Amino acid sequence: MPNQLQHETSPYLLQHANNPVHWQAWNEKAFEQAKANNQLVVVSIGYSACHWCHVMEHESFEDKEVAKVMNEHFVSIKVDREERPDVDQVYMDACLILTGRGGWPLNVICLPDGKPVYAGTYFRKEQWINLLEKLAQAWQNNAQVLMNQAERITNQAKSLDYLAVSDEQLLTIPFTEVVNDWLSIVDWKYGGDKGAPKFPMPSTLDFLLKAGHQLNNERATDFSLHTLTQMANGGIYDQLGGGFARYSVDEEWHVPHFEKMLYDNAQLLSLYAQAYQQSKEELFYQKANETADFLVREMQSTEGSFYSAYDADSEGVEGQFYVFTSEEIDKVVGKHAEIVKAYYDVSPQGNWEGTNVLRVVKSIAQLSQRFHLSESETMQIIAQAKKGLYNYREQRIKPALDDKQLTAWNGLTISAFCDAYKAFGDEHYKAIALKTAHFYVEQLQKQNGNLFRSFKDGKVTITAFLDDYSCLANAFISVYEITFEEQWLEQAKQLLDACFAQFYDEESGLFYYTPSNGEELILRKKEVNDNVIPSSNALAFTAIYRYAKLVGNTEWEELVVKTLSQLQHQFQSNARYHSYWLALALQVQLGSKEVAIVGEKAEDYRKQLQKNYLPNALFLGSATESNLEVLNGKYIQGETLIYVCENHSCQRPVSTVEEALLQLKPD
Repeated sequence: MPNQLQHETSPYLLQHANNPVHWQAWNEKAFEQAKANNQLVVVSIGYSACHWCHVMEHESFEDKEVAKVMNEHFVSIKVDREERPDVDQVYMDACLILTGRGGWPLNVICLPDGKPVYAGTYFRKEQWINLLEKLAQAWQNNAQVLMNQAERITNQAKSLDYLAVSDEQLLTIPFTEVVNDWLSIVDWKYGGDKGAPKFPMPSTLDFLLKAGHQLNNERATDFSLHTLTQMANGGIYDQLGGGFARYSVDEEWHVPHFEKMLYDNAQLLSLYAQAYQQSKEELFYQKANETADFLVREMQSTEGSFYSAYDADSEGVEGQFYVFTSEEIDKVVGKHAEIVKAYYDVSPQGNWEGTNVLRVVKSIAQLSQRFHLSESETMQIIAQAKKGLYNYREQRIKPALDDKQLTAWNGLTISAFCDAYKAFGDEHYKAIALKTAHFYVEQLQKQNGNLFRSFKDGKVTITAFLDDYSCLANAFISVYEITFEEQWLEQAKQLLDACFAQFYDEESGLFYYTPSNGEELILRKKEVNDNVIPSSNALAFTAIYRYAKLVGNTEWEELVVKTLSQLQHQFQSNARYHSYWLALALQVQLGSKEVAIVGEKAEDYRKQLQKNYLPNALFLGSATESNLEVLNGKYIQGETLIYVCENHSCQRPVSTVEEALLQLKPD
């Protein structure tokens, strides 16, 4: 018989709807039941594309012996961490306190009031049963011990949010020193951080690319581009279908954990587009466009929003959809199979567990020389083989798709297509960004201006969190920059006003992750550390700064400078986990440039300028007169002028893109 999860929309929760465990979704009634029956609570957190979540489900949660113990002694709650990151944050802190490490599945045993007494990640069946039986017995015989432990863990979790806020008023980060210290500990051979597993960390590479440009630091630029090259050629990148897996299990970007997440691919689309702007390298152009194609082909809904993830597994086997045997290459490619196998590192014995994860190990020039072909002939052979192998792979059973649409991740995706449009000038990318942005405007209107976290099957669920507001505000600002339609600035302002009204903490000067009118958890957290996804506070202050500079809101601009100044020592002491903050601080400290384009050729000039790598520039403009403060009084009939402005002052207007680019060069 299905359990209560059958009524949910989350694909992850629905995966567990037929477990013999009496799962419930996260809700107040579950805790009321636990209190009424004096039972401990199991909170089990994961996500649909999580391989080890599937393993533990198969080994334990589908097992009647395990279910018997859980159903007799516990109230059991399943949580989709992507829908409820607020819950995940609280209990991940508990896991880190108790074990020193985190991950998913995250399994937490709580008191009836939700305070954690024990936490861990993956457990084998015997371990899980043993743990549950011991804790159930302890609760029955000596509950006070568990209550005391829960209180200690909760208090420690509160202390994790402590921030070293200073009373500094000036932003004086020694960026050259910060960057050089960072570059002294990275992996110069393969790129990224040293060791394994290896995560892409888009905001880290983005900061180093920006710092390389604005500080004239060639090593920072070289390292960022080198890492992007290594990733593009590795197995972490889907060489046939485009798009990136979540991470590689080795240090060479070779064998991925095969799940594909929207947030990774959105941020990496932005990054590869910007890398192309900076370097004009064909490889970055190709990977950006292939990733964009993957997102539209595989992850975009008919409404225009984007799905969340593809699973790592198909037919119960991790990576089965993506790998090839040597014999399959022979069969599909035919007479050119040896060339293709040399290109993709394919061998009879395999390069991973008896099969082959495709990665590029030979350049076209090397292949041409080895097989006595011209480079154009070799490229044609590889292109034809790639198409044939992709079509062959499409006949396989695909990994499961998590088709919920998360607002924050869609905000990242809108911004990504705006960045791709800037870099390549492809009107299709502009249309995609606009379609998704309009979808969210329409949903906001339907919900009377209230933002939601998740959308699926025509239903909105869960009150939005800070990252939803922040990512979407940044997205609307990006849409303004590629359209010069002022309605998008107004949409962004409504979201940012809501951030201040519902999330802002006057005492700390930062934003809570959860809204003031949202569900009350045992802790109300502030997310500050950047990770694979930037922190919601860093995203919020970036949106506030961008909006403030575009419309001339000096109060908000001063607030951002004050916040960055007070937190700058924390950023310096732990740069890797504050890279998105540092990118904002770099723009603020070295000087943001507002590029105002006014006149009938504004659209054409905008396109030409935005093809260049100008990471400290914000774009605004109008074909006619505008009421925006930065544009006011700049329209002259019959002319199109470009004003490069900084710190509320503009250089002399110029009438050509070339002259404007000279004014935009870093000092």
